[in-house]
Amino acid sequence: MKILANDGISVSGIEALEKAGFEVLNTKVAQEQLENYINEHSIDAIIVRSATQIRQELIEACPSIKLIGRAGVGMDNIDIEYAIDNGVHVVNAQSASALSVAELVFAHLFGMVRFLHQSNREMPLEGDISFNSLKRQFSQGIELRGKTLGIIGFGHIGQEVAKMALGLGMKIIATDTEVENATITIPFFDGQVVNFSVETQSLKEVLSKSDFVTLHLPAQEEYVIAATQFDQMKDGVGIINTSRGSVLNEVDLVNAIESGKVKYAGLDVFENQPTPEIQLLMNPEISMTPHIGASTIEAQERIGVELANKIIKLLSE
Repeated sequence: MKILANDGISVSGIEALEKAGFEVLNTKVAQEQLENYINEHSIDAIIVRSATQIRQELIEACPSIKLIGRAGVGMDNIDIEYAIDNGVHVVNAQSASALSVAELVFAHLFGMVRFLHQSNREMPLEGDISFNSLKRQFSQGIELRGKTLGIIGFGHIGQEVAKMALGLGMKIIATDTEVENATITIPFFDGQVVNFSVETQSLKEVLSKSDFVTLHLPAQEEYVIAATQFDQMKDGVGIINTSRGSVLNEVDLVNAIESGKVKYAGLDVFENQPTPEIQLLMNPEISMTPHIGASTIEAQERIGVELANKIIKLLSE
């Protein structure tokens, strides 16, 4: 069987698939050429990340496809229901990237509360002539310990974020439409573990009680956070979005920053990718990364292996 890893897959994932007897084509095929390529090469399975779109028209036009694999968590670029209804397996790597995304959340949090995203811009420009002035400007940082982190979306990634927050001494409060409670297990280097029981609460409670809010949701038809929700938050709140750009109204975010409602903002995803709005890119108050939440070497290795094992199990039956 032939597998097209159109957006790439780790070496360990390729090795696992080839060991099981699959032929892996680690080739990037342009979206408009994908149908012809799949049919010409009789591709049995395709692995994608967020760049490649697997829509109904493509699935319908490529009858050889038996499985679609998403090298990550979110699958809004795949017409899942149509694929399943037509006998095509759809799998993803649900937990492999959770740790990497959670660490990026805290990279933004640590950076924002100590103004690293601003001082890293200013120091190269004025560090030699305005050192003392910059020191005064960026000396009003705060600590995360003791602050309350609101987690919207309490799946694999949200729970990994909770582990790190608890380890830092933060308070956590979470909301989720499907998860009512969860046990958070924090492992330590010497084998000890500490368990915390967390019951989720309403969105309104999370928004009103949190010093920082972090979003971990799949793509939505409507905004989860917009002007109404910002009004429910504390003044001077911080917000992080590493999930999908569609869950956060960016215009309302900028307005909330300008009014002082939001003091800290960190974005890894944007409504218009790969061309974020210039108002965001030029805003010195926002810490930004180019959708790299799951993009660590370790996460990609785990994703490759997890997907390979699922593909082997499903297509070898």
